[in-house]
Amino acid sequence: MDFVRNFPLFSIVLSLFSGVLCTMLDGKKAERYTTVYELFLIALNGAVLRYVLQTGESFTYVMGEFPAPWGNEIRAGVLEALLGLFFLLVLFCSVLAGRRFVRQDMDESKINLYYTLLNLLTAAMMALIWTNDVFTGYVFLEILTLTSCGILIVREIGRTTLAAVRYMILNLLGSGLFLLGVVLLYSLTGHLLMVPMRQEIALLAGNRESMVVLSLTLGILTIGLGIKSGLFPFHYWMPDTYGSATPTSAAVLSSLVSKCYIFLLFKIYWRAVGIDVFEQLPLKNILLVLGLCGMILGSVSALHADSLNRMVAFSSAAQIGYIYMGIGLGGVAGYAAALFHMLVHSVTKSMLFLTTPRLAETAEDQSMKFRNLQGSGRKNPLAGFFFLAGAFSMIGIPVFAGFSSKLFFGMAAVSGGSAKKLILVMAALAVSSVLNALYLRRGD
Repeated sequence: MDFVRNFPLFSIVLSLFSGVLCTMLDGKKAERYTTVYELFLIALNGAVLRYVLQTGESFTYVMGEFPAPWGNEIRAGVLEALLGLFFLLVLFCSVLAGRRFVRQDMDESKINLYYTLLNLLTAAMMALIWTNDVFTGYVFLEILTLTSCGILIVREIGRTTLAAVRYMILNLLGSGLFLLGVVLLYSLTGHLLMVPMRQEIALLAGNRESMVVLSLTLGILTIGLGIKSGLFPFHYWMPDTYGSATPTSAAVLSSLVSKCYIFLLFKIYWRAVGIDVFEQLPLKNILLVLGLCGMILGSVSALHADSLNRMVAFSSAAQIGYIYMGIGLGGVAGYAAALFHMLVHSVTKSMLFLTTPRLAETAEDQSMKFRNLQGSGRKNPLAGFFFLAGAFSMIGIPVFAGFSSKLFFGMAAVSGGSAKKLILVMAALAVSSVLNALYLRRGD
């Protein structure tokens, strides 16, 4: 076996080890160590991506001596390797750009604990990307939830405590629903590994009663992960959570953590259920409607926000709506558009959350209120430039990545062959783009 096949497991184990190690270091050393180790993780994932591109096929790494359905597997393909590398790059840039605010927002004696949580979060994120087992997905889903609450509450102000409690309650509800869905999938198929599960579901596809149970099961799973990722109408925890967190935490939670939940859901649809079966279920149309509603109502909420950070937080609900809309459109074009927008939103949202505090520093009271931010982009040109680039991407200005996302969504709607869906999607894209331009103009 080529040694590079061990790298996905190494990325998980090294992140867990790094979390423990940072508890024994002081704040500055933990910060430096985390920066170096994330670069090493990037190199590992880059090597995996190069390997799967060269071989032209995915590979599985079996952990333990037991075969399916008891064994546990890691699966590495082009999609997993690309997403893992991309997320690590965004994480590295977020940590690097936000470390000054980490030092400002918390007691020096607790900075090492912040990086401990961040490294454990990285382990959970890598495991969700690589895992080929739905129960392992649940285990690391819980680790991701707990560490996300940890990096939120470290700021130690009243708003973050309240936001963390609300975030914890809603995410535990989502985790409970996801676990219930996993139990139902296991009772239906007798498997936890995704590929054997898909094979069993394919045999049940002709049975009407089994399809009803499968629809219910996937509905429960989707609601659970929809709550955790901020799908409409479960998105109202976003402004308090993202808006009150330290910038690094806000960037990581909005750009990476929510996308890991969606990617796990996508893998269940694609690999555990099978896309042919999923296309037959009514859940696809429900996701399309909820995605369209999220695009519009998330943008309306952002338009009525009274501060820059809450506006950016509410805009996340709209962008999550785009991703679910792509899944609801179905077909290769719809799924590709959704995955591409995950990458685009990871970069733009991280960029916006890391530039808003720098714009606020130009105000006398460092307030995020719009009335106090007039001319902040001119006072801090670098922050203003990156904020403007992120804003242009979200609006869909040509040349920026967000334009390509919206173009792909439009092409997916056209290739779907349904006139109703085409009209709905095109109208929603137009209205959402206009609303994006209106609320982001307030951040100029």
